[in-house]
Amino acid sequence: MLLPNFSSFILETGTDEAGRGCLAGPVTAAAVILSPLTPEGGIITHSENTLTKLLNDSKQLSEKVRDKLRPIIEQQSLSFAVTHLHPKEIDEINILNASMKGMQECVLKLNQTPEFIIVDGNRALNSKLGLKNSFGKQFSKTEIELLRSIPNQSIIKGDSKYLSIAAASVLAKTYRDDYMNAIHEEFPMYNWKKNKGYPTQEHREAIRKYGTTKYHRMSFRLLPEQLKLEI
Repeated sequence: MLLPNFSSFILETGTDEAGRGCLAGPVTAAAVILSPLTPEGGIITHSENTLTKLLNDSKQLSEKVRDKLRPIIEQQSLSFAVTHLHPKEIDEINILNASMKGMQECVLKLNQTPEFIIVDGNRALNSKLGLKNSFGKQFSKTEIELLRSIPNQSIIKGDSKYLSIAAASVLAKTYRDDYMNAIHEEFPMYNWKKNKGYPTQEHREAIRKYGTTKYHRMSFRLLPEQLKLEI
């Protein structure tokens, strides 16, 4: 059973990302503050909630169930945010930093400031702030101070333990899937509509045959033999 909260704060935000291990496309992050109240003002019984009945680690759910969950999550959220960090930024600051930065950006995009943040993984959300990056968003001093001021807790396998992290996991995965489906139309030979940019044999064979695109992560080992490919 997924737990509704880690802390005692009402405005607790769950964060997660999708696409960290892909060879192409963005790493996509999401942050969610789930509403603790029914429209009548009573406390939700999460065990009786459709969201809880369907929700688990999004990686374990079928695409059909994730797509069904997405509007439910958005409707039952006090606030949510999603952001993509693209290959040039990933290559510049590395995928781990890009994943954390994506979640930080999502927190800043929320229309309510969280009182507490829970993060899927083993790294504190504010462990790397103010990275010098040429691509993507650059944080202001005020934004860095805000992120540092919010208490947070990293939780290993948090998407299988806490409702808001699981919800963020679903949003990150579905929004990223939509993005990969869209760029599939531009480069159908890589079949991103199916593999979503992950290092499948089919994807790597297409890289070997057609080379790389602007959506590939050039800092990654695109082929087992680490061939240098021309863009």
